[in-house]
Amino acid sequence: MTKIPMTVAGEKALREELTRLKSVDRPRIIQAIAEAREHGDLKENAEYHAAREQQGFCEGRIKDIEAKLSLAQVIDISQIEPTGKVIFGTTVTLLNVDTDQAVTYRIVGEDEADVKQGRLSVTSPIARALIGKEEGDEVSITTPGGVVTYEITTVEHL
Repeated sequence: MTKIPMTVAGEKALREELTRLKSVDRPRIIQAIAEAREHGDLKENAEYHAAREQQGFCEGRIKDIEAKLSLAQVIDISQIEPTGKVIFGTTVTLLNVDTDQAVTYRIVGEDEADVKQGRLSVTSPIARALIGKEEGDEVSITTPGGVVTYEITTVEHL
């Protein structure tokens, strides 16, 4: 089985979601199903079918999270000695050499990724191009708009 890299914050968020699904959402859905059954004929009961659909989604998400947590390899970047190289969990500031625009990304696990929040999945093309590089290196990344060259200005262990 392949381990799934995850930051400490990512693992915490998944555990919190799992707890909410099991202790809040699941009982609420079970109650909704019980109430819908009291309304009679289940074939034409839209509330019942909606509640059953919610139950299926909730149980599927619970299984998905449990599987991810069982395969999780939690990496605490604060416990790794800074080397100046881009690795999982580091925060990287890039300077577009053509436009002089700077962007900052943190390289995280797939479930934590949110480009708008500055979090890149370790499996994304940008992150894969950056892994192993050092401050001062230039990296050319193929994007839908063409090849973009970035200079790595800082690599931080936050």
